[in-house]
Amino acid sequence: MSIEEPRIMEHKIESLTAHKKKFQTDKMKVPAIFFMSEDLLPEDETWNKLEDVASNPDTLFHNLVAMPDVSSKPGRKNASGTVVVSEKYILPQVNDSDPNCGMRLLKTNLSEDNFSPEQIEKLFQELIKAVPTKKLVGTKVPFDVVVDICRKGTRAVIDYLGIKTKNELENTQNGGNFFSREVTRQDIFDVIPKLFLFFAKFRLGILGAAGNHFLDLMKVSDLVDPEMAEILGLKKGQYLFMVHTGSGILGQYTMYTHTAKKREHISQSTMVSLGKLTFGSRKKDIYYEMQKNIKRHMRGDNSLLRYGADGPDGKMYMDARAAASNFGSANRAVITHNISQTIKKLFNRDPEMDLIYDMPHISISKENHFGNDVWVHRSNTSRSFGPARMANHPVYKKTGEPVFVPSSMSTDAYICVGTDKNEDSFFSAPHGTGKGKNEKEKSITTKDELFAKMKDKGVRLYNARSRIVVDQDSARYKDINKVIAGVEDNGVAHVVAKMEPVAVLMY
Repeated sequence: MSIEEPRIMEHKIESLTAHKKKFQTDKMKVPAIFFMSEDLLPEDETWNKLEDVASNPDTLFHNLVAMPDVSSKPGRKNASGTVVVSEKYILPQVNDSDPNCGMRLLKTNLSEDNFSPEQIEKLFQELIKAVPTKKLVGTKVPFDVVVDICRKGTRAVIDYLGIKTKNELENTQNGGNFFSREVTRQDIFDVIPKLFLFFAKFRLGILGAAGNHFLDLMKVSDLVDPEMAEILGLKKGQYLFMVHTGSGILGQYTMYTHTAKKREHISQSTMVSLGKLTFGSRKKDIYYEMQKNIKRHMRGDNSLLRYGADGPDGKMYMDARAAASNFGSANRAVITHNISQTIKKLFNRDPEMDLIYDMPHISISKENHFGNDVWVHRSNTSRSFGPARMANHPVYKKTGEPVFVPSSMSTDAYICVGTDKNEDSFFSAPHGTGKGKNEKEKSITTKDELFAKMKDKGVRLYNARSRIVVDQDSARYKDINKVIAGVEDNGVAHVVAKMEPVAVLMY
């Protein structure tokens, strides 16, 4: 008997394949499917949260999904790295509180042959200022531009700043706009307090001080599928920029206003309270009913907070979420623009930034699965549509939807594409490898050790002001090769190319 087997029996897991497990207790109304091998299974607290979520009656559809990076987070009702689906309800508590936290990957004309280590050093020393991690003011825009971003998406900030990134809208999920209808200014004021929109004027272009938000310069180290790589325009030795960030304080405060979640900081509680004083909504009757529901769940109702998908509360919540999500895509577009402008200023050359894809990994969307129209809640998981579901995209109808799977700041990352064989996960993929012990890596405990380890691996680390930056050490993340083996075996995604980090900027 392997050392994993007692835990598997304890948690009532059925092994479906080497990289897929089924978990269901008597309490659970639907099973949880784990897309991973036994040695990547999570700790006990994660099982408890998945069991609790799946035990809500008349709420979840078909099955719950747990990806290899599934993990419990303090103060969250649901585990990160999951997909939760419902036919009738919007479930705010099963998602993390940063709508459209996500990643983008950008091609450039820079490569190991034409961009030297000295130039990389000079660039990133300047990017510390141009792409701030923790700063009160980033790229400032007028209030009206913020409102237009919320209602029109990334197009509004492209027009205002003159952003020239190739395929900026074409290769952003939803075209950079999470509304499917025309939205007025008052529609935005109906769902987001004006105070939050005012502060958002100063908050574009900021990477953020979250523990794992980053700007990476990556090098294509291997073309695993050369034909697919050629379609995506990838070449060995090519430099790519990968950006991971979210919708900032606009998204955070908006979600805290509309869901039952304990505030993690005094500033959040204060801002949400002040925001209510500037809330010029025409839908205050709906809002007040939502607040009663929220208070009940904050004061002891342990079931999931539910809004009717077709009800006024669900529609109000999803409008607020769409507006905040638009700000997330726009934020990454501004960061990209600022990187490009910095390169032009320092080296008098255009890097020809070309967006491969911008994808959220915290999202709620209406999709059709197993013949039903359902609401898919992805919490730190990425959408991974195969070619059939990307039929309207000129390139990705041939390849499937791009998916990026990074790990720690100093280990390899993979560029993948979705397949048509991934229905059990509702066409979803992991957004990383997740925390876990990596026996192949020597663990470190101090920043000095971290910088030394990164240097030994040939990776340059910049900023790194946070005392918890050591938590991003590779020894604290699961082995990406084991994760990718399951991704490929389960049809979650198909590997196209391998990347290695060259320079990392994070808080």
